[in-house]
Amino acid sequence: MVRRRAVALVAGLAASLFLLAGCVNGPFPGSGDPSASDSGPALDPNLHGEARYYQQRVDWSSCGNGMLCAEVTVPLDWSHPDAGNDIQLAVTKHEATGNKIGSLFMNPGGPGASGYTYVHDYWDYFFSSELAASYDLIGWDPRGVGRSAPVNCYTDPDDIEDYLYDVVPNNPRTDSSGWIAAMKSAGKDYVDACVQNSGNILGYVDTESTVHDLDLLRAVVGDSKLHYLGFSYGTKIGEEYIEDYPQNVGRIVLDGVTDPTLDLYHVVLEQQAGFERALTNYLTLCPTTYRAKCPFTSDVSAAKTKIHDLIVRLNVTPLHATAAGDERELDGSTLTTAISEALYDQSLWQDMNTMFTELFGSTPVTDTAFSLADEYYDFTPGQGYGSNLMDAFTAINCLDYATETDLSTIADENDQINAAAPTTADWTPAMVDPVCGQWPFQSDAEPPHAITGAGVTVPILVVSTTGDPATPYEWGVRVAQDLQTGVLVTHQGEGHTAYSASAGDCIRNTVDDYLIHGVAPSSDPMCGDD
Repeated sequence: MVRRRAVALVAGLAASLFLLAGCVNGPFPGSGDPSASDSGPALDPNLHGEARYYQQRVDWSSCGNGMLCAEVTVPLDWSHPDAGNDIQLAVTKHEATGNKIGSLFMNPGGPGASGYTYVHDYWDYFFSSELAASYDLIGWDPRGVGRSAPVNCYTDPDDIEDYLYDVVPNNPRTDSSGWIAAMKSAGKDYVDACVQNSGNILGYVDTESTVHDLDLLRAVVGDSKLHYLGFSYGTKIGEEYIEDYPQNVGRIVLDGVTDPTLDLYHVVLEQQAGFERALTNYLTLCPTTYRAKCPFTSDVSAAKTKIHDLIVRLNVTPLHATAAGDERELDGSTLTTAISEALYDQSLWQDMNTMFTELFGSTPVTDTAFSLADEYYDFTPGQGYGSNLMDAFTAINCLDYATETDLSTIADENDQINAAAPTTADWTPAMVDPVCGQWPFQSDAEPPHAITGAGVTVPILVVSTTGDPATPYEWGVRVAQDLQTGVLVTHQGEGHTAYSASAGDCIRNTVDDYLIHGVAPSSDPMCGDD
């Protein structure tokens, strides 16, 4: 199954190392002239005083699956371009099959998901046939991701497994100082591995640098305007592009929207509330939707208590994995990761039924819990990661968000997060984020602030799902209100993000009409699942 990743982790050992530390009414005109010229790049010779990057020609070549691929050169440090430190971005393209409007860039989220892979291998999942006829569909791996100067930390599958699944020694309730010391040590080991296996790229994978890269890509493929479809974290890239390059904004769709006004704590707080709400929705619908296959009764409160008690119990006494040859232990943190994975997509709710049925049995079985957690991490025991998503995720977030260091503030934040997600949250002592708090490069990102799109004269489509746990619906509402030309498109349903080639007619037609014809809805269509 094609998966899209959230803007921030919510569970697991890796996550423990990371945590804590308006609609515009009326019809819009089209987005101006969206045509793209094939005669050469749209040059901006004044940007950072460097024209040579914008003047490069893209050498496309066949790379299987009917796709074209290329590498594009960008400076490691946009503020001090130096040819000796240039890096290459991997780009792939599915050429328009009909009357071409221009190029449509896509980012699937993460941060850390490979736009190259998602377009090269799954373009017909993410784009309708109508979009494929009208645009060259382009995916790229942002810096630090996949094939583009990737961030790598642990490379041995056993080390990765230990990092993701080792039960941290010392019970935080009875020995908080020992638990904190163990977490800090694990964080330092991970950071050291990142430095050893990645080098200086660790300091230059921030979203701001990726936004500059994206404008360069727009120019070298010959487009005067950026047409863009971003999911989840990909909307953060889109939002910052709108702010940095308003004069180059074409038709932009933001689906599963991140809220740029939030610091990391409030991102996590509102995500936790989102997952709690999604879990409530699952428990409410489970008995009638799955009937005998549902492991819960219609008493949602009792079901939540049962789940919470299981998480607490596993944090005290983890379960040994029941699969042959699997040496892992299932604690409450890993179970929470598995629950989170299943809540991303309603099609995985049946897997959650199976998982709870196994765990509540007279002889508990851990197979489905570990399977869901492995899918969340893109990890296969004995083989390692399927991509570098997790490592890139950490590196990008360490640069994009400031690290809180005041322990009293962290303690208060922990209490509020526990209150926002009482079913899955479990108490932990206050500690500085042991990964980003020991990161060798400091964040210089701008403080959180609203993005208004000042200078943008065309509509920007903001798609938000009412039951989205990872990028809560309220984020989309706020972003659409803040953008001067924002248009909110509500998807009334469950799961993370809404648009795909197989989406319901309302969502698919609304997005396609906008991207192909420049027509945004005059009011929120309030799409259902059709």
